[in-house]
Amino acid sequence: MTAIDLPPSLLATLPGSSYTDPAIFALEQAKIFEADWFCAVRSADLPTPGSFETVQIGKESVLVSRGRDGRLNAFLNVCRHRGARLCTAESGTVKRSFQCPYHAWTYGLDGKLIAAPNLTGMPDVDRTEFGLTRLHLREWLGYAWVCLADEPPSFEDTVIGAVTERLGGPTEIDAYGIDGLALGKRIEYDVKANWKQIIENFMECYHCATIHPELTEVLPEFADGYAAQYYVGHGAEFGGEIKGFTVDGSEGVDRLPGVTEAQDRKYYAITVKPGVFVNLVPDHVIFHRMFPLAPDRTLVRCDWLYLPEVVESGRDLSRSVELFHRVNLQDFEACERCQLAMDSRSYANGGVLVPSEHHIGAFHDWVRARLS
Repeated sequence: MTAIDLPPSLLATLPGSSYTDPAIFALEQAKIFEADWFCAVRSADLPTPGSFETVQIGKESVLVSRGRDGRLNAFLNVCRHRGARLCTAESGTVKRSFQCPYHAWTYGLDGKLIAAPNLTGMPDVDRTEFGLTRLHLREWLGYAWVCLADEPPSFEDTVIGAVTERLGGPTEIDAYGIDGLALGKRIEYDVKANWKQIIENFMECYHCATIHPELTEVLPEFADGYAAQYYVGHGAEFGGEIKGFTVDGSEGVDRLPGVTEAQDRKYYAITVKPGVFVNLVPDHVIFHRMFPLAPDRTLVRCDWLYLPEVVESGRDLSRSVELFHRVNLQDFEACERCQLAMDSRSYANGGVLVPSEHHIGAFHDWVRARLS
């Protein structure tokens, strides 16, 4: 059956090859992940000058570090001499500089070339021009967002615009004070599925009644199959007997002080393309970052964020963490189950979207437009 044959209730999806073809994945890396703002690092994970993390963005290894002035910088993780990988560790701290282990070209925390064997004998070498390749970086919501493009898209229109589109205004998220929250728990998931499978799953709740018993107990309207993020400004309300966003519905921890009465006892989900999910509840925030590694493999880092005093007090966070941890495991298992069939002849032309999933069609249109 082709898209032309479909009844009005159904929309066609992307074909199966979109989730398996290495050439398509490479094109996505170049035209999406290396062209858009990518949420790379949590700012608080780099607390002091010299703290760094290396992050894979598209085909590039990126070095994000804190400079002497306290600001974060992002560079391509490549020595300008012969192209050696500058930092091979995933994270760490240097005292004053980054030194290439091959020929000892040395760069300051600002990326400037500060030393190299026999450099004084090459007075015509501009130390700034031959410094590390700097990338665009913006800090927002307590995270460093990096863009590899020479001319990045508007951060306000794309990243902040996604929040505006979902919540109805650019300042609606400010009530949660995300940049001032502390990390209560981080879990990494190595998902054997294409990154688009994960986004599509997060965008819809047609599956919620089937695979999320704990979540639909806390958010009863999800059992009807309509995701809260489908409606601008709408948050899914907690069930009448539910006290908090926890695995057993028991009371959570201290409510975030900026959360209004209108936002209390509600859950909001936001998708920031190409790879961030922000989940807002009254007492904490759950922040997902996706790192596509292969056509059929995606690393997802999930942070549970709370008030600093709650984390410092040693309060038991296990019940609130466990709820969305179970949701993640349930979702990722479903994504992996779908991935197994993406190269089947039965899915060569793709599948279909039911009415409550029609908004995923807009995501597919966005992917097609970016790749064309």
